Amino acid sequence: MGSIDRVDAQVIMAHLLGVNRAYLAAHPMQVLTESQDARVDLMVAQRALGLPVAYVIGKREFYSREFEVSTDVLIPRPETETLVETALRHSVEGRGLINILDLGTGSGVLAITLALELPGARLTATDSSPAALALARTNAKALGADVEFLQGEWYAPVAKRRFDLIVSNPPYVAGGDPHLAQGDLRFEPRHALTDGSGDGLDSIRHIVEGARAHLNPGGGILIEHGYDQAGAVAGLLAKAGFVDLASIRDLAGIPRVASGKIRS
Repeated sequence: MGSIDRVDAQVIMAHLLGVNRAYLAAHPMQVLTESQDARVDLMVAQRALGLPVAYVIGKREFYSREFEVSTDVLIPRPETETLVETALRHSVEGRGLINILDLGTGSGVLAITLALELPGARLTATDSSPAALALARTNAKALGADVEFLQGEWYAPVAKRRFDLIVSNPPYVAGGDPHLAQGDLRFEPRHALTDGSGDGLDSIRHIVEGARAHLNPGGGILIEHGYDQAGAVAGLLAKAGFVDLASIRDLAGIPRVASGKIRS
């Protein structure tokens, strides 16, 4: 396994054997069957070619739960847990059991996590990708989460319905950003990373502009954004009439989530 990072190698081995990395450390001389050896060789070759390890093993942990992932969806990232934590605080400080809409759900990590962390909440999630929704439904079933999944772009599937909270981790990378052709981003679905706009904000503009028509009085919105977009997103929220604006930083100290409410 010298052609890939040691940690990646351990993740692949742990996945193949159905154990954790601590077990591998305690049993370094594990003998593989011929079939397992062949599978390891294939996975190592895929990782050596640059395929993210989450896609290689088809899984990624998010908020202490394991989710299935594929190249049809973004790989869940730790910074997105900031969005979850903010939504949970919103529920505790607000009306408690709430009706939540997740826009662009992808693998379903946001909607599923919130459904499990807020047992009395009603979760609805939309996505334009049938493949992403199929994976999200698989994750919800595996984790025992009750989520309503609807196919369509942003608000289209929910017509005139209203919610207490809207959450979204939309595409926000600028269309010309060179990072799209580098590292793991090369393998992730491009439409989930960028909407092609020069500043990366077209999807967020659409979400903000349509939010008031889908929020109950006193309802709120939480949007994940790029490291340098906090001011721009706050401006969009203010222009749309949102109040109590806030910027929430992730664990790295980077502004990551924009928050706003409509008046009661």
